[in-house]
Amino acid sequence: MPIKIPDSLPATAILESENIFVMTEYRAMHQDIRPLNVLILNLMPTKEVTETQLLRKLSNTPLQIKVEFLQTASYQSQHASAEHMKSFYTTFEKVKNRWFDGMIITGAPLAFVDYEDVDYWQELCAIMEWSKTHVHSTMHICWGALAGLYYHYGIPKIEYAEKLSGVYPNRVLKKSSPLFRGFDDIFMAPHSREVGITAEDVAKVPELELIADSDAGGPTILKTTDSKHFFALCHLEYDWDTLKLEYERDLEKGIHPHVPVNYFPDDDPAQRPIVRWRSAGQLLFSNWLNYYVYQTTPYDIGNKFEKQ
Repeated sequence: MPIKIPDSLPATAILESENIFVMTEYRAMHQDIRPLNVLILNLMPTKEVTETQLLRKLSNTPLQIKVEFLQTASYQSQHASAEHMKSFYTTFEKVKNRWFDGMIITGAPLAFVDYEDVDYWQELCAIMEWSKTHVHSTMHICWGALAGLYYHYGIPKIEYAEKLSGVYPNRVLKKSSPLFRGFDDIFMAPHSREVGITAEDVAKVPELELIADSDAGGPTILKTTDSKHFFALCHLEYDWDTLKLEYERDLEKGIHPHVPVNYFPDDDPAQRPIVRWRSAGQLLFSNWLNYYVYQTTPYDIGNKFEKQ
């Protein structure tokens, strides 16, 4: 089944060239099946790259999904054109009276900025609070996960001695979780962050379950016991060259980063990186959509929340 996106979104042509089933708005209008409504708050500076990465992961399921992109009104993107943002993004003011089956909050390059000092922190807090009563299940990714854990549960971030950059082995701690259906006991996942959280702080919150971790970075994936919020500190949506581009960017800045772990053959940046996480990434998003959104969201989602 297809993913439903705007006809002229740049990602459409890329996904179609990869033989991914994309349904345009025109074609979807002639079907009676209700699509899952998924809202993506894209906080990454590389808007179009992140759009394509996430749409690629959301597309390979037997479900029709209507995706909308959300931007912050309190901070304007410096790396995406105004035309692109106007054409494909909405604001919280325009969606706050609606309900969504699923929501994704992306990462952002804000590791060393205190949460309260983030330009759009108050708006992000308002959106996360709104998600409690207007979104059936929310997936938070990397910095979005750290921000969500801090806002909802007061879990602080900790700084690492050096940036965690590479493709690391991660343990599935709760093998019975539908989120990990089809996963190996150990799965590889890209990590790209300078901060994280501790398992000790997670254990203090009874509403949270730590369901995957790594030796290198500690907690990797968490969820709430009611499955309303998921927090992934890894980047299973990354393209084959995302870490490569980040490494080259840091080199140009004179940061002198170490070569991403388990990424380039023989740790040689001149060689093409090896993808070790593609299947795990597809499973993560497909399982979240199927078991925690589609299987449990009511047909009339607005009626569900209005009765609460």
